[in-house]
Amino acid sequence: MKHSGKAANAALRIIGWSAIALVALLVFGFLAVLVGKLIWAISGVLIVLWALVVVFTFYFFRDPEPLVPTLPQLVVAPGHGKIDVIDTTTETEFMGGECRRVSIFLSVFDVHVQCAPTTGRVAYFKHTPGQYVNAMRIDSAQFNENVLIGIDSFDPRDEKIGVRLIAGLIARRIVPWISENDPVQRGERISLIQFGSRVDIYLPLRAKIKVNLGEKAVGGETVIAAFD
Repeated sequence: MKHSGKAANAALRIIGWSAIALVALLVFGFLAVLVGKLIWAISGVLIVLWALVVVFTFYFFRDPEPLVPTLPQLVVAPGHGKIDVIDTTTETEFMGGECRRVSIFLSVFDVHVQCAPTTGRVAYFKHTPGQYVNAMRIDSAQFNENVLIGIDSFDPRDEKIGVRLIAGLIARRIVPWISENDPVQRGERISLIQFGSRVDIYLPLRAKIKVNLGEKAVGGETVIAAFD
């Protein structure tokens, strides 16, 4: 008889697929029970790990109030960390040529809020995309994502002070809290770099450097340079 048995075959296909679905559901349920038991068994460890993450996160994002020097003609450190470079370099975008540079390396254990080094006005602001090589390299600014902030200083008066925020191998987000033409006060919070990174400060050649290599700088507090 024509088409005989096709209906039965259709029924068998439905039964077969429903059987596969049932087996898959049972296997999924069995695995879910095993995973659930495993998660429950290690729940204490997971809670402890989460608590450690919470503690470290609060520690990393700590934001102490700096004791900002009040004497005139001073420039303070823009970041917290180890001073590992003091040299003469060329910065053409804002400083316009040769200048003094003090570079501060921020490890994951340092405060990562940056402060304005001087009182003045943000005259230059430029974000440059880039790589994320290790910020321990003193030349990382040539390759890494960075933000250059140029300040026309009111104290010391009529001086240009540059700050470059540099991302690192772990630090992949620079969060500025200021923009061009904003006024800033010495020691005021201006940005956040999440995790290990570097901050460079550019100074006029006549600036008298007041720190030494290897010294630990406190952002908004340590005097980096002075002017007569």
